[in-house]
Amino acid sequence: MKITVCCSLAFADEAIEVKKSLEGLGFDVYIPITILTCREEGIKDIKGWIKGLVAEDPVEFDKLKKERMDLHCKQVEGADAILVLNYDKDGKKNYIGGNALLEMGLAFWLKKPIYLLNDMPEAIDYIEEIRGMMPIVIHGNLNLIK
Repeated sequence: MKITVCCSLAFADEAIEVKKSLEGLGFDVYIPITILTCREEGIKDIKGWIKGLVAEDPVEFDKLKKERMDLHCKQVEGADAILVLNYDKDGKKNYIGGNALLEMGLAFWLKKPIYLLNDMPEAIDYIEEIRGMMPIVIHGNLNLIK
């Protein structure tokens, strides 16, 4: 079974650990290519790296962002399911950001199971949309992915 992990880039370390755990369970796993690229290049501060790219050339950054979004959408399309890593971020419980929401929408449209690692997010404007996609909350238990 192929799984695509969707998450904020702030969860890069967690995504790499979840990838290893899922592979140990026998899954083929895709994580955002930006995470892999940054790790291969030794970039620890992804947010700082992104801010630097934007400051350097915003138009080129937009092109890179589009390219990376296209690649990740293809990973969602090629997977059997997605797993959204929704950890706490910036004081927001079980955070799901813009990219992950878009990827969830794509998986929903393609009728693929959507797994949330943690409970539904709190205090966000688009909770109704998330609930409407009927994600399966696994409460941190990767063994519940089927």
